[in-house]
Amino acid sequence: MTQVILAAEVCDTANEVICAPANVNDLFVHEVWFTIGGLEVTRFTFLCFLAAAIVVALLFFGLKDRRIVPTKFGVMVEGLVSFVRDGIARDVIGPEGGKYVPYLLSVFLFVLVGNLFEVTPFINFPITARMAIPLFLALVTYFIFMIVGFGRNRFQYLIATAWPKHVPIGLRWLVGLIELVSVFFLRPFTLAVRLFANMVAGHLMLTLLLGSGVIFIAAIGDLGARALIGIPWLALGIFIYGFEIVVSVLQAYIFTLLSAVYIESSIHFEH
Repeated sequence: MTQVILAAEVCDTANEVICAPANVNDLFVHEVWFTIGGLEVTRFTFLCFLAAAIVVALLFFGLKDRRIVPTKFGVMVEGLVSFVRDGIARDVIGPEGGKYVPYLLSVFLFVLVGNLFEVTPFINFPITARMAIPLFLALVTYFIFMIVGFGRNRFQYLIATAWPKHVPIGLRWLVGLIELVSVFFLRPFTLAVRLFANMVAGHLMLTLLLGSGVIFIAAIGDLGARALIGIPWLALGIFIYGFEIVVSVLQAYIFTLLSAVYIESSIHFEH
């Protein structure tokens, strides 16, 4: 049977099913496709720019012509905008949510497109499965609600978080400490890890199920009837493929919703 994973240049294919490189860092070296000035563009870099370009194109071509009878594409884009504007920004943040719609809409569409790359033929790689993207977006959200919180409420935002008056005084110091750590230190990391972990898990499941299914079926000449084990693996992989589409949309929604919740909590911190 041919090896499942070849991660080293020299590998004993007769005795080893999985070959590991001498240096584990070799697994994280990305091939440079081309260079623009001093910027080395890898596959990951290219997909990030591609996701951003798709978002810009969606909004530009979907909203540029306001017709009495809009096209189906225009209705779809307007529906996405309305969903974020009314279903997330205004419902969560309130009347002031309108000013945060551009950011929330950009985040939602970018994360959605980046997630859907996982199930896109010839790409099959979600850019949100690299920690850099979820962490960067989470830090942007963090800086926004920090600026809003301190900009509107000055140091009362910090004091009210550390000493919550709605909690019984005996527990106030403990709850305040938990809130202080959660709000000012953990939020960007939990927001990033939630998206990252879900997309990595889905990507690994698809890779293992579909990859092993195809490999087993392709090796039927060598394995005989044992290769039929690849059929249920492939069937399960196809089911997970459809499930991951739902997960991709759901994770984009959750990331955007939590971003709105955090912004709202810095505006109405007394609640």
